[in-house]
Amino acid sequence: MLVMAVLVGLFVGLAAVIMKRSVHLISSLLTGNFSADDYNILFSLYPAIGIGITVFIINHVIKGRVGHGIPTILHAISTTNGNISRHNIFSSIIASALTVGFGGSVGLEGPTVATGGAIGANLGKMFRLSYRQVILLIGCAAAGALSAIFKAPIAAIVFVLEVIMLDLTMASLVPLLLASVSAALTSYLFLGQNVIYQFSIIESFNMREVPLFVGLGIFTGMLSVYFARVYVKVGGLFDKVKNRWVRIAYGGFFLGILIFLFPSLYGEGYDTINGGLSGNFSYLFDKSIFYNLPREGWMLIGLVALVLFLKVFATSITFGAGGIGGIFAPSLFTGVNAGILFALIHNQLLDPDISVTNFALVGMGGIIAGVLHAPLTAIFLIAELTMAYELFMPLMITATISYATIKYFEPNSVYHIQLAKRKQLFTHDKDKVVLSLMRVDKLIERNFSTIRLDASLGDLVKIIAHSSRNIFPVIDDDSNFYGMVILDSIRDVMFNTELYDNTYVRNLMILPSVTIEPGESMDSVAQKFHHSGKYNIPVIKDSKYVGFVSRARVFSSYRQLLRQWSEE
Repeated sequence: MLVMAVLVGLFVGLAAVIMKRSVHLISSLLTGNFSADDYNILFSLYPAIGIGITVFIINHVIKGRVGHGIPTILHAISTTNGNISRHNIFSSIIASALTVGFGGSVGLEGPTVATGGAIGANLGKMFRLSYRQVILLIGCAAAGALSAIFKAPIAAIVFVLEVIMLDLTMASLVPLLLASVSAALTSYLFLGQNVIYQFSIIESFNMREVPLFVGLGIFTGMLSVYFARVYVKVGGLFDKVKNRWVRIAYGGFFLGILIFLFPSLYGEGYDTINGGLSGNFSYLFDKSIFYNLPREGWMLIGLVALVLFLKVFATSITFGAGGIGGIFAPSLFTGVNAGILFALIHNQLLDPDISVTNFALVGMGGIIAGVLHAPLTAIFLIAELTMAYELFMPLMITATISYATIKYFEPNSVYHIQLAKRKQLFTHDKDKVVLSLMRVDKLIERNFSTIRLDASLGDLVKIIAHSSRNIFPVIDDDSNFYGMVILDSIRDVMFNTELYDNTYVRNLMILPSVTIEPGESMDSVAQKFHHSGKYNIPVIKDSKYVGFVSRARVFSSYRQLLRQWSEE
């Protein structure tokens, strides 16, 4: 497993390098000659072209589903025993490079994680590893992906524990460390060791600013609620449009308008984030219709607010139209502008002035903590991304308050919302983990002797004589289920031979108070056993008898899986 973890880290690191270089190449070819003081209409057209090419390749070349990254990984862990399609090893790279390179307003982190997850899952399948080992490799791949793309190996491990929800044990910690380090070193080798987001602390943290950072936490928490709800709502609207080319047309039109107004919404926003962190707000004006407007006061505040709120729509539209990407970069973009907006409004209204750049950096942590429901990831990620460890305390305050704020309104992150609705959310709770691994169809017992509805008591006694069970399902020739006869309930008549010919099964059977369907979740089955107090529950599909699930077999299977999952 240690060797496999290193291999996964190396492969994921290379995937991240290829993705980064591809996006940079495409973007440079398309926009390299655009001037800062002139708007170019191509800014509005490129994203639709990129999304169109992406959708065409997915549907006509790859011919398989390409997810948005982290939700794909969570779904694989929760419902498919860690199986991820082999094409995800390369399809996420191609699709995201085209989407982001042509200006789609999303990031590269999610697709990198999806690529890594596919590498880990398929390596595990190739070497016939156990489910638990495959899940660990997927976790290693996720850590490697974040480590390589952000050059933040510690934050990557924290992310796996918080968002991917991998259990922290000594058996998993060392492979995670090896994968994260090997991926980061691979990224260093090809992309250099420079900090991704340049930041210099001009003003140190001051205790009098603690209430302000608490306020920033509440502000970024509410913005995170806005982010999550817009993301889900816009995605739902696009899902209603069944024709994929109509979706692209709608998406391209609305995204084009947004980028026409604010070219800084184009692409993943790397330059915008760096500009915000350095206090350079030219990204609001360059290449836009606002180039000649005043760059201070309420005009600046208004433009920052518009960019902040419209970025969420640009990201959601990119996803809805069919683009492939991640929400890490949009969250960082939103966070830096949230911090800037908060600080600018304070400085406009109150004295003394506060550091706009400090609040821009801490705002990034607040949005990451809120949108991802991952405060620890936010703290370590922003610190590692910028090397601004002197602002660790403000990061802790804002990230924690932001997380607490959104948790009140949204119990699940944008990654977990859909899985939670389908009751497929994988968590740290071992009970839910094990139940999610169990399947009703694997637990059905079919060695129950059946009896026909029109059979007599005498016929039933003959069957009882050769059966080791005390329950007898009542069916007809087409296996339609009518009820069941329980041995304990007929003991007072079964030895009375005078009743054998004129007493019928239909008069002796009872209807079960609960039944189970073959595709039902094990969490639901466990609840039925708990509330009914039954030891055997019939399994019925489309009114037809299938078999029984027994409490004893469920418990035995549960214990076996729990022991496998918990082994170090």
